[in-house]
Amino acid sequence: MKKIINSALIAIIGGVSGVVCYQFVEKKAEPSFTNTSPKTEFRFVSGATPEGAVNFQTAAEISVHSVVHIKTMSQGDNFSNSMNDPFRDFFGPYRGNPQPIMGSGSGVIISENGYIATNNHVVNGADKIEVTLNNNKTYTAEVIGKDPTTDLALLKIDEKSLSFLNYGNSDEVRVGEWVLAVGNPFNLTSTVTAGIISAKGRNINILENNPEKGIFPIESFIQTDAAVNPGNSGGALVNTKGELVGINSAIASNTGSYSGYSFAVPVNIVKKVMNDLLEFGTVQRGFLGVYMREIDSKLAEERSIKEYKGVYVSGLVDGGSAELAGIKEGDVIMKIGDVAVNNSPELQEQVGKYRPGDKINISLARLGKLMEIPVVLKNKNGNTDVVKKEKVESINVLGATFNVPSAEELKKLRINNGLKVMTLSNGKLKNAGIREGFIITHVDKKPISSVQDISSILDNKTGGVLMEGIYPNGLRAYYGFGL
Repeated sequence: MKKIINSALIAIIGGVSGVVCYQFVEKKAEPSFTNTSPKTEFRFVSGATPEGAVNFQTAAEISVHSVVHIKTMSQGDNFSNSMNDPFRDFFGPYRGNPQPIMGSGSGVIISENGYIATNNHVVNGADKIEVTLNNNKTYTAEVIGKDPTTDLALLKIDEKSLSFLNYGNSDEVRVGEWVLAVGNPFNLTSTVTAGIISAKGRNINILENNPEKGIFPIESFIQTDAAVNPGNSGGALVNTKGELVGINSAIASNTGSYSGYSFAVPVNIVKKVMNDLLEFGTVQRGFLGVYMREIDSKLAEERSIKEYKGVYVSGLVDGGSAELAGIKEGDVIMKIGDVAVNNSPELQEQVGKYRPGDKINISLARLGKLMEIPVVLKNKNGNTDVVKKEKVESINVLGATFNVPSAEELKKLRINNGLKVMTLSNGKLKNAGIREGFIITHVDKKPISSVQDISSILDNKTGGVLMEGIYPNGLRAYYGFGL
């Protein structure tokens, strides 16, 4: 019996020792995790910014008072064009009660006396434009001018002593730089978002390209990852100093809402277009007259190009600015003025800052040698004339933009004068049935060669107007409408 008790005690002691040893071994083997960071604290911040951090407060405070909310109204089409209309195939489109079309966007005050920059697509075709300031005061805006080639427009409201944004310099903007996007997405007024410059010189093929209408787009967008949504169009892209560096214009999205990429027109282009619209009523565009290719591995091998820099000249426009200056096919354009260019959008952006008649210095490489060639820019008609500012008040009701036909067009159609209808929005001409491309030769039997001619005839006129002209296919037509 004694032996049995001793055996039991030995077994119990051995088991307990085994457990203790096992736990000791396990604790020795278990890794130890230590929080090397200080304890996280959550507290309210009273405006203080950690040293070295980016401070957006000043830029935001400046910007929200200089960005406006734009609402537009246009008259809807009074023809039924629904694809689901079961009677359409039998009776064709029919007249109904037109419904007003409402739109919204943003704009940037660029002067204390009420000039506002925005996107062309925000106000194009609008019959009424309403602008609301950050203090909720509302105004009716006048369109001073529009430019579809850059998707920009200039508006004016009757007010003084307004807060406005100063122009920055988009050439100095750098990839990785912090920026703010300020606008009115989804009708949420005075919204500020932050991001960085993701890329420059982006061509996203969003603007209309139609040489027959005289539309040669400039696409050299600043790309950012600041959140931009419908309603932000026409709003401000500003740097941390509160300077305007771009006008927000587009997003890349499969859903119609923000998904990581937004695009803005560089402010150096904005500044030039706004000045042109204010001074001339239309944009003065200089053309270099070259066909371009970007340098890649294939082109570099074909042409024995050693450096992947610049823009390759693949051809020249006959009689264009570049050809007359001595630029040759095969040249590689390195700089426009003092600014380096490495793709077609960057080159177009830099040339787009100048007017016809301006002289610019172009740095290029030819057969391995660097040289600088001065070039005098021409307009799309092949001369250096600047279009004079026209009186536009009396022709606003026409709802159209015009251009002088080329000498070749006049000769082909056997006419001595005319003014070509380039684009149509809601207005007298569209309602009368006139189509784009129509060349107006006479108004009330008086010959027409310029917008000024039409303006002079329509000024203070009431009653009926008779327009005579010809289409590019040779069809002559007459249209009448009342003022």
